[in-house]
Amino acid sequence: MGEHYYSPNPTSAHDARTVSYLFRGRTLRFETDAGVFSRQHVDKGTGLLLAALPERFCGRALDLGCGWGAVGVCMASCWPEAQVALTDINERAVALSRKNMAANGLRGCVYCGDGLQNVPGRFHLIATNPPIRAGKAVLYPLFAQAIARLEADGALYLVIRRQQGAESALKYLRTLADTQVVARGGGYWVLRASAPAG
Repeated sequence: MGEHYYSPNPTSAHDARTVSYLFRGRTLRFETDAGVFSRQHVDKGTGLLLAALPERFCGRALDLGCGWGAVGVCMASCWPEAQVALTDINERAVALSRKNMAANGLRGCVYCGDGLQNVPGRFHLIATNPPIRAGKAVLYPLFAQAIARLEADGALYLVIRRQQGAESALKYLRTLADTQVVARGGGYWVLRASAPAG
């Protein structure tokens, strides 16, 4: 099987690039590289996910499958009172996320591991642009794991392209939690799953 952006240790030759992204009035700068997801720009799905996040937030937030840190850095930038964490299985992505948090003058914990395996605690908000190409056998347990780590008033936000299974993901998530479509655009859906009662 070929190498994917969710491979733990990419071996592709480095090809560092710089990406700028304007988010809620602040221009953020990122270093990206080969072997990580969407290295040339913030993709449409991630942009829609970011736009759907709350304007204000002050709890614990996690960027799950952070890649080079687009979501986590944006969350830390617009939510100065939040405790932001990022995690990814891809070691190169994790190194970039750490670098990008620091380069933008932000603080947060960045973890390396499969899903939430190395991430401590519970969260009021988890956001993810999941690795669709990994397939349902990987994605659905990841969604369940994320929902299980939410605080009582927490929510999971995720973006999925309609052509790549948004409707079936919505159906599955509704077996676990109260789930709504909170944004649509460019063929993508943003789903919000609330922590189950009790």
